Amino acid sequence: MNRKEFLNQATYDAEKADHWWWQKERQYGLSRRELMRLFAVGTGAAALGTLPSLGGGIARAEEVPIIKPVPANLFYLHGTNAETRFEAFKGTGYLTPNDLFFVRNHSSTPRIDASTWRLRIEGDGVRTPIELTYDELRSMPSRTETKAIECAGNFRTQFEVLHNTKASGTPWRSGAIGVAEWKGVSLSRVLQRAGLEKSAVDFMPWGLDSKQVRRPLPIALGLKDDTLLVYEMNGKPLMPDHGYPVRLLTPGWVGVCNVKWVGKIEVSKSPLYSDWNTKTYVLFGPDYPAKPVVTTQNVKAAFELPWDGTLKAGRHTLTGRAWSGLGKIARVDVSFDGGNTWLPANLDKRNIPQAWVQFSIPWVAKAGSHRLMARATDSRGNTQPMSIPFNEQGYLFGAVVKHPITVT
Repeated sequence: MNRKEFLNQATYDAEKADHWWWQKERQYGLSRRELMRLFAVGTGAAALGTLPSLGGGIARAEEVPIIKPVPANLFYLHGTNAETRFEAFKGTGYLTPNDLFFVRNHSSTPRIDASTWRLRIEGDGVRTPIELTYDELRSMPSRTETKAIECAGNFRTQFEVLHNTKASGTPWRSGAIGVAEWKGVSLSRVLQRAGLEKSAVDFMPWGLDSKQVRRPLPIALGLKDDTLLVYEMNGKPLMPDHGYPVRLLTPGWVGVCNVKWVGKIEVSKSPLYSDWNTKTYVLFGPDYPAKPVVTTQNVKAAFELPWDGTLKAGRHTLTGRAWSGLGKIARVDVSFDGGNTWLPANLDKRNIPQAWVQFSIPWVAKAGSHRLMARATDSRGNTQPMSIPFNEQGYLFGAVVKHPITVT
């Protein structure tokens, strides 16, 4: 199969799932139907065990809670995570300031010494495994990309609003996203330097955090020019909370694919697996019988207003931001009357694919309770629906949100 076909989510998911079941059939001498029955009754993990470890040997680093200040007037705090209050974006310009960028960590932030940091490229998918120092990576030809990174669970709380059922995971509202100017080296340069095999199908970056976050990805993604090994964010070295010394950037793909604190990249001629593409970042639920792996982000929009906030009656110019993992935004429509009528919003000129666009619209606010709605459409024709099916871990909420506002 052509590598580019693996950038199609349905194709990639189907190939990975088929190969995984085939491996288990051989390993346990059971039919696929028997294996699926075990998992359906909840005994699969206990009976078959978790997926095998994909290796070790990565140096551990000291970890601490979130290092940068995350004041409550700018962030919602969720343990080792900090969500930007969306209203805090107002007036900050196109790029998200580093100190305002959301933090999504599966564990506490590790402190890593760049002088002793090493990046290893290994696996049967390369001919000559290599190891790079921080200075060696920075000496390679660089590339800069302005792109968004967004957690797959952004807007997770809206599943409960829409379906009256709470999804598991961090209760993100709308602020688990940020746009920055990322500088680094195209991953393809590093892979080619290690002698990438034509038969390689997957690569897996390993984080240096205590959980060793690692997400298998198709090699076609690794060969895109804008998939970067990043060392700068908005013109400054990465902050520890954002992946210092080096993180991955995979434009348009969900946040977990943009692995932080990368210390190793495994390249393989066969599909790779980890907890982050089998147990989490998978759509579980009755509407997803195939249990697809979460890959690219969908189209969304949000107002730069406090949730359940208050405005004075009168004329206002409402502002917000809209984005898509599949392209740039073509239009944003706003409704002030529950979706009965829609008005086009004004889009700013800066509208970068896989980043976002700022929008604005005038509103004469009358006293009372209101539900403001913004509906974005991207350059590929993807439009936010009014409803989406529920999934247990609350990923990829992309329906139109009804933003509550009280006018006094």
